[in-house]
Amino acid sequence: MQKITAAITSVGGYVPEYRLTNAILETMIDTNDEWIKTRTGVEERRILKGEGLATSDMCAPAVLELCKKRGIQPDEIDCLIVATITPDMVFPATANIVCDKIGAVNAWGFDLSAACSGFLFGLTTGSSLIESGRYKKVVVVGADKMSAIVDYTDRTTCILFGDGAGAVLLEPSTDGNGVKDSLLKSDGSGKDFLNMKAGGSLKPASMETILAKEHNIYQAGQQVFKAAVTGMADAAYDLLERNHLTGEDIAWLVPHQANKRIIDATANRMGLSHDKVMLNIQRYGNTTAATIPLCLWEWEKQLHKGDKIVLAAFGGGFTWGATLVEWAYDTAS
Repeated sequence: MQKITAAITSVGGYVPEYRLTNAILETMIDTNDEWIKTRTGVEERRILKGEGLATSDMCAPAVLELCKKRGIQPDEIDCLIVATITPDMVFPATANIVCDKIGAVNAWGFDLSAACSGFLFGLTTGSSLIESGRYKKVVVVGADKMSAIVDYTDRTTCILFGDGAGAVLLEPSTDGNGVKDSLLKSDGSGKDFLNMKAGGSLKPASMETILAKEHNIYQAGQQVFKAAVTGMADAAYDLLERNHLTGEDIAWLVPHQANKRIIDATANRMGLSHDKVMLNIQRYGNTTAATIPLCLWEWEKQLHKGDKIVLAAFGGGFTWGATLVEWAYDTAS
């Protein structure tokens, strides 16, 4: 019996229309364009504006685009996983809401929370469902409406984050293409350095938590930067070593778009030239779980069947890891 692998067979993405540029941020807080670009690489980020709009409203068009490209209907989807830390509600799962919005009436689904590593964790989970032989079409979405939890008076965090969604379709393959290996890690001691303090069972919402802005993202920049540079770079390097590969074997590095300096450190650790690195942080900022699938969405036409690509991420918690994928198709121009 031939081994089944989970191949990415289609990608979709969505970013809101509104652009929050560095120039606009200069009118809101004490910062400037040069300072932001030098330290992060971000020039603008997309923000979801409009009454009653949530993460699911970005997921839905991304998944529908994916279905259209592949020539399938939403009711053919078996399972839908949404990696997010900004769900529409605590419950029901955003995945279930997305299924309802797109007409995926035959799919079961769930949300997965691993911050910026969420898409990698979801991809590995979805791949396992395909590899089991029980499911034929699994969609993994990475999406976050970070503007919902950012404090726009905090210049250390509001310059970083944007909103967006990216999605991939996983299907069985027997030709060796697909998700080949993943190296995923987590360390709960990192909870003190990157978190949202209130809103969970530890600190339910109250007037005190709201006034203290404990429902906004908190980040201890230096500690997070140091851990991210080490964790993301080492995971990518160790993944290559485990699979007897070098940077020369890799067509593309698809890094989480948190900070250009972290991305550069990861590429250097892998021995990868910078023209092989997907970079869109300047346009979208850090969209958390959406950054990696948004890169795949934008670079899809430059990916070719058989290309070996490495996806790498680092997120709050801490969570981090890297995934090796062999691309399964050529995109018609």
